[in-house]
Amino acid sequence: MPIATRAFPALGSTAQVCVTDPALLEPAVAAVEDELAQIDLACSRFRDDSELTALNRAAGSPFAASPLLVEALEVALRAAELTDGDVDPTVGRAITGLGWDCDFSVLVSRGEHERFQVVPAAGWRSIAVADSVVEMPAGIEIDLGATAKAFAADRAARAASRAAGNAGVLVNLGGDLAVAGPAPADGWSVLVTDDHRTADAGGQTIAVRTGGLATSSTTVRRWRAGGREHHHIVDPRTGLAAAEVWRTVSVAAATCVDANTASTAAIVRGREAPSWLERTGLPARLVALDGSILRVGDWPGETP
Repeated sequence: MPIATRAFPALGSTAQVCVTDPALLEPAVAAVEDELAQIDLACSRFRDDSELTALNRAAGSPFAASPLLVEALEVALRAAELTDGDVDPTVGRAITGLGWDCDFSVLVSRGEHERFQVVPAAGWRSIAVADSVVEMPAGIEIDLGATAKAFAADRAARAASRAAGNAGVLVNLGGDLAVAGPAPADGWSVLVTDDHRTADAGGQTIAVRTGGLATSSTTVRRWRAGGREHHHIVDPRTGLAAAEVWRTVSVAAATCVDANTASTAAIVRGREAPSWLERTGLPARLVALDGSILRVGDWPGETP
């Protein structure tokens, strides 16, 4: 039976939902749309009515958070701990300082900023979450961009599979993908590439059967400010875009969150990334600026 697919805009990117039974595509898509709407309302930095915006405005005072935002924050703090702060949710002011203070399509359309400001991250240990109450010092702005999309992919894949009678489902959110339920006989065929938006970007096609896969890249989401080009993966320690050693890193893991945590940290770690990824035991594919490819762990080789 052929795989059925639907794609639509979501979370500032493109969502793709695939199911192993075409008759179950509609309930699967509806479940994903509902899940992403909840995530957006809880975790968006660019919505005035989002819960995260309210939390950032309340910095310095205790904030009673919803279970969904609490879970998203705990995911982000776990990512920070696992990466020794390479993936840090307190980079909100750093990203805003570099000029990304609105939806990315708006940012690009309004042209180059005259200047930018360097603001190192406040540090993830300054956030405390206990009994659904979030506390952090005044002046901190949380950004969940490094983990929320992967978190949404994991949740959406599980929700879609349940809605489709436990059918096999793949959810891809702009290169962050998760699968749930029985996979196709040959696995889900996935193109790993620098830019998922273009069909001829090149890359490698692999099969995914369980868990999640994430690709972090400096080739997309770039803008200019203060006479300098910036990209969206920020080094929390410097407040600047991470030095570009790898233009793209793809990682497979048991969840999309774990895969995305590792791929983002690898971009930040630069030359130290391969040895760090080896220690994690996660399969990875790293593409250097010159296009050369390094595979780590059990990542498959290219097949002609």
